Amino acid sequence: MTENVTSKTKAEILVEALPFIRSFWQKIVVIKYGGSTMESTSEPIAGVNQSSLSSFASDIVLMRTVGMLPVVVHGGGPQIGELMKKLGKQPEFVEGLRVTDQETLDIVRMVLVGKINRDIVGAINVHDPMAVGLSGEDARLITAQIHLEELGFVGKVDKVNPTIVSQLLERGLIPVVATIGADVQGQAYNINADSAASALAVALNAEKLVYLTDVEGILTDLGDPNSLLRSATAKEIKQMVDSGIIAKGMLPKSLSALSAIEGGVRQVHILDGRVAHALLLEIFTREGLGTMISNE
Repeated sequence: MTENVTSKTKAEILVEALPFIRSFWQKIVVIKYGGSTMESTSEPIAGVNQSSLSSFASDIVLMRTVGMLPVVVHGGGPQIGELMKKLGKQPEFVEGLRVTDQETLDIVRMVLVGKINRDIVGAINVHDPMAVGLSGEDARLITAQIHLEELGFVGKVDKVNPTIVSQLLERGLIPVVATIGADVQGQAYNINADSAASALAVALNAEKLVYLTDVEGILTDLGDPNSLLRSATAKEIKQMVDSGIIAKGMLPKSLSALSAIEGGVRQVHILDGRVAHALLLEIFTREGLGTMISNE
């Protein structure tokens, strides 16, 4: 009896997913895979827990297999902090942003481009050899400018040239982008992954932007986990920001989400990436798991 019920449930999930698969055929979906969702390893260079990464990678490959065009953008703040401490360098922050001198920038590039990007690409390619690793420095994908002098080599997105990403998508590949940008003189900058993902989604005219984070979504009451907002319009989110309901850690994501919606991205999702297969459940089921923001 249990096997029959399980089989029926699986069939119902597949049937429920079918219209979503049809709707998102050949549509670009940008997924920001946050460092806070990656369980760090104890390796000399901090990486990503292979079990949780494998689950994420299989979701990405399934999305591509059913005709969607996923683009992965990743951060790695916690992993950068861990390596800095191992090297005897104390992280410093101003207004939530990491102070980045030249030595710190070298560490950031080492972790994001040399370790986490390779971990994600390798995990996806285990399932199907489709992933290609990039950073914002490649083919001038992300042109940056300095954010604040006191932050050092922390940049903000000045311009996105999505040509290299579009070409990879046309060839059936999955771009995986580390959020390091450079100015026109070639100076590299560490860029906030939330804002980089938003800017890239706009430049690609993406259907969806998904933030995988370490919270369930947007809560209307931070003290009540049952106050999860399942859906909201951009106007409602802006009102919550202005009134202070959305604050602290969720504020940058919410502002980046609003920027994406204003730039033409149809829907933005914020959900808990620590939940197994959260990405599939959010996109291919009616109820989803997190918060969906749209212009309607």
